Amino acid sequence: MIYEDLKTIEYGRAWDYQQQLFAEALSCKDKGTRPESHLLFCEHPHTITIGKHGKQENLLFQETYLKEKGVSLFQIDRGGDITYHGPGQLVGYPIFDLEAYGIGLRQYIFNVEEIIIRLLQTYNIRSERLNGAAGVWLDTNIPSKTRKIAAIGVRSSRFVTMHGFALNVNTDLSFFSLINPCGFIDKGVTSMEKELGYKVDMEEVKEKGKNLFEALFIEQIV
Repeated sequence: MIYEDLKTIEYGRAWDYQQQLFAEALSCKDKGTRPESHLLFCEHPHTITIGKHGKQENLLFQETYLKEKGVSLFQIDRGGDITYHGPGQLVGYPIFDLEAYGIGLRQYIFNVEEIIIRLLQTYNIRSERLNGAAGVWLDTNIPSKTRKIAAIGVRSSRFVTMHGFALNVNTDLSFFSLINPCGFIDKGVTSMEKELGYKVDMEEVKEKGKNLFEALFIEQIV
């Protein structure tokens, strides 16, 4: 697995780089060779992205207001609805050939969720899946308290993936008030910092995340 920490990078630049790696992976498959697996970690400046099935009404403010707030807006080609990216959020972009792991897209999303759940367990944060909604959640059995800590949105073509996940580590959650996160109006968002009551070491989170990806994916190549 080729791992790269892109640090803080403008969303458009990261998207361009993903598309480059995605195209290279598809080209390898055209030639009958196995693409390399790339795992990109980064943080973004304040950004809102709307997926290909996203509803415009889940963006609660005009783009002119977003610009005044220093928030960029992108319409992109991943699944899912609308989400926010910003400083203090760990964003991961795996460009993987799922055929190399012998899995389909549903199992892939399950695995990414599992990585985040296991990562949060190391900080004594109990998280889980929510039926009918991708991502990682807390207190799913208490509807009035159910809150999202990680979003997942993926694109795949010929079993090659791009886009990925966003885990709120030390994220300024006030920016989520600009949207209905992932299209939900009855569920909150949270972060590791909010749940723990202190700022979390982002480099430590990245290292744990990378190791869990290796354990769940790279060691299972078929």
